[in-house]
Order: sequence, then C-alpha cells, then structure tokens
Amino acid sequence: MKHWTLDDIPWTQFDPSLVDPELLRIVKAASMVEYNGGDYAAYLCNVFHDDPSFQDAARLWAVEEVQHGAVLARWAAMADSSFDFDKSFARFKDGFKISIDKTQSIRGSRAGELVARCIVETGTSSYYTALMEAAKEPVLREICRNIAADELRHYKLFYTHLRRYVEAEKIGRVRRVLVALRRIRESEDDELAYAYYAANGGDEAAYDRRQWGARYARRAYSFYRRHHIQRGISMVLKAAGLQPQGRLANGLTSAVAWFMGWRVQRLARAGF
Repeated sequence: MKHWTLDDIPWTQFDPSLVDPELLRIVKAASMVEYNGGDYAAYLCNVFHDDPSFQDAARLWAVEEVQHGAVLARWAAMADSSFDFDKSFARFKDGFKISIDKTQSIRGSRAGELVARCIVETGTSSYYTALMEAAKEPVLREICRNIAADELRHYKLFYTHLRRYVEAEKIGRVRRVLVALRRIRESEDDELAYAYYAANGGDEAAYDRRQWGARYARRAYSFYRRHHIQRGISMVLKAAGLQPQGRLANGLTSAVAWFMGWRVQRLARAGF
C-alpha cells in the first residue's frame, strides 16, 4: 500500500518564480528512471521466482517507484509546459533497455542482487534529500521529502531480505564489497546519462554517453553536501557487511566529497 499519493502533494502552492533550471533538468531525468520501476520488478520477480514474499515486496516497491516518476513528471510539466513526458519516456525506453527475462541474478547470487538494490536505494535516498534541501520551490521540496522517505524505507526493505539471503547463501564480506563497488561504478553507465538525454536532449540532439553523462553529473553532484555523502557511505558500508561508522566511513566520506566537488568544478570548466 502506498504511503502517499499525488493528491497529497500541495500542487496549489507551486511557485514558478522559485524554479531552479538546473534542478528542473535533473528532475526531468529522474522521472524517466523512476517511472521505469516496473521493468526492474519484473526482473527481480524472475530472479526470486520461488520466493513469493519477496516478489510481493518487489511489486509494491515498483508501484511506489512508478508513482515517484509520475509525481516528478507532473511537477516538471508545471515548471516547463513544453516538457512532454510521454514522448521523452518513449525515447528513454527505446534507447535504454534492461534484460527482464533473466532467471539468475547478474550479481552472481540473490544476496548479491540485494546488496546492489541496497546501493541503489542508498543513492536515491541521499539524492532526493540533497534535492529537497537545495530546492526553493515548495512543491518540489515536498515531493522530494516524500520520495526520500520512501527510498530510505526501500533500503530497509531490501536490507531485511539481504540479511535472510546472506545467512542462506553464506556470502562473505569480500563478495558483498565487490558487488557494492561494481554497482557504484554502474552509476556512470547509460541509464542516468540516457535519461538525462531523453528528457533534455531535444529531437535534434545526438546521444553520446560521455557528454550526456557529464552534463548530468555536473548538475546532480553539485547539490550534494558532506552530510548527504556521510549518510550514504554509512548505508553502503552496512549493506557490504562493514562497520558503518568509524575511521573507514569518515575517510571514505572525505574522499568522496573531495572527488564530487573536484568533478563538478572540472566539468563546469569544460562547459558541461
């Protein structure tokens, strides 16, 4: 059951004068990725084909993900009347596809699959928290607050099932860490870059992963602050079976904060 609906959003409070064009661009892209949740649920249900409890949870998760896409798309259309979500999403689906018919996890095990899902929910929870705190437009702030809370709850959902499968499959910390690192690297793959292109590219623009990924990263990374990164690092370490607090967490937080700041500046100088 969904915890909130589009009717709960205070749409009448929308203030176009407070729309940040940079935030608008990445909100459009986020609506693409979130609305595609149904495909991921189909994949998860195939991988966990004999686990009806997890399948039910995955389907409910997908309903909420699709709602995230719908609410972000509605806000984006209010902020930019020229934004055609249906057309952009069709372009996204044509250009970015996932294999939903696999019956084995691409992570090598079900526990590995759940580690990867925890990493995704870590990223989205931190991301929407950062957007909420950066946004001045009140409706977007409320939308991001709701989505960030959902994503944190989704992390807890996948982590609960992860603990069950870690015990059943006896997957060690090294394998969990490797899965986590691989999934973090995949944030640079085509999904986010193509979503940004599909939402913002226009009919005349050609897709180039490096260029569109750079445009996305320069904007998305600019909204993160140290406390967002610190929280995300703790959640990643927990999913990987490591101590979420302490020297390792602090060191990684400092390294990631430096890297994101450096990359934003470098991409800005390069004209992205």
